[in-house]
Amino acid sequence: MKIGSAMKKHEEQVMQLPNVTGIGIGKKAGKDIIKVFVTQKLPESALQPDEIIPKTLEGYQTDVEEIGIVTAQAL
Repeated sequence: MKIGSAMKKHEEQVMQLPNVTGIGIGKKAGKDIIKVFVTQKLPESALQPDEIIPKTLEGYQTDVEEIGIVTAQAL
């Protein structure tokens, strides 16, 4: 499965998790990864088991990145 298809397959599920504000595709160490953007990165011990972002989706590594609160900017 291609990474775009893997991301789309899991996007709705991942977006339901606490603090998640977005999902995308990136690179890490030369490999394609699925980026998950959160308002605040928390230790797994502070989350319920069903709130933890999976380490991989369809064989692609996930990477959680804290980006804070996303707001619209006026031009």
